[in-house]
Amino acid sequence: MSTIPVEPLGASGTPAAAVAQGSEERGLDRLSALLERFRVRAHLFHAGPLCGVTHFAAQPGRAFLHVLRRGDMRVTHQPRSGAPRTLELTEPTLLFYPRPLDHDFHNAPVDGSDFVCATLDFDGGVHHPLVQALPSVLALPVAQVQGIGPTLDLLFAETERVRCGQRLLADRLFDVLLLQMLRWLLDRPAQGGIQPGVLAGLAHPKLSRALTGLHEQPGAAWSLDSMARVAGMSRSAFAAEFKAAVGTPPGDYLLRWRVSLAQVQLRSGIAVKRVSDSLGYASPAAFSRAFTQVVGVSPRAWLTAGGADAF
Repeated sequence: MSTIPVEPLGASGTPAAAVAQGSEERGLDRLSALLERFRVRAHLFHAGPLCGVTHFAAQPGRAFLHVLRRGDMRVTHQPRSGAPRTLELTEPTLLFYPRPLDHDFHNAPVDGSDFVCATLDFDGGVHHPLVQALPSVLALPVAQVQGIGPTLDLLFAETERVRCGQRLLADRLFDVLLLQMLRWLLDRPAQGGIQPGVLAGLAHPKLSRALTGLHEQPGAAWSLDSMARVAGMSRSAFAAEFKAAVGTPPGDYLLRWRVSLAQVQLRSGIAVKRVSDSLGYASPAAFSRAFTQVVGVSPRAWLTAGGADAF
């Protein structure tokens, strides 16, 4: 059995009604605000055939995106891992592991299958909103995911021989590939096995309006009534459908979203008062109470303890 090394080859205060109007005027972009605030960085680490058994070890905060270019193989996972014990791949496939998970590729001893593989580092690791909303593994036949053909052609061309800037361009192409895959999942959540979470909410034709508003303007004066108006739903219907799709009440989601953004800002050295103002809190004391409600300690105590994700 071989193990592949995974180092790279080389506040706004805006009224909620204004948020809704702005979204209608420019169309609804369900992913950009989320991924701009919680980034994903891809790193190419393998291109070419894999023969025999190859082990990919789980590492904290580390995701994998494999592209089976040609050939067929068997993929195995450990019992009780949350993933299918065995997957049989017989055609070009995107194999996505959003969370750390041991997995093994079983190929012929010689002339095995051809792959391009990248690691993905999500801001917040397993606490990244998208990571929490995805199944443990996604196996999507390339032929089903419309629009990715040109991206794969460019990616394969870049990995066939070394050229200037190859690693950087390949990494960016994996970023594009991930975005295209997420778009496809938003349009077909049932086919992707999407669980309750932010992705299921963003796939909902009405809830997505409110969620996108929360993501774009976390410091706006949101209330349950204003969220429901943005979604074009009654207050009661919105609250019930939001909890069913996202897995948490709207107010709790907004609180956790604000606190997760605050953690990013605090880590970067932004003062508590500036963070409080940017997220729409009346005072640093009000912000500190909200932060403590979610994390269990005050912002300053959290930073003193090392600023680790706590939820």
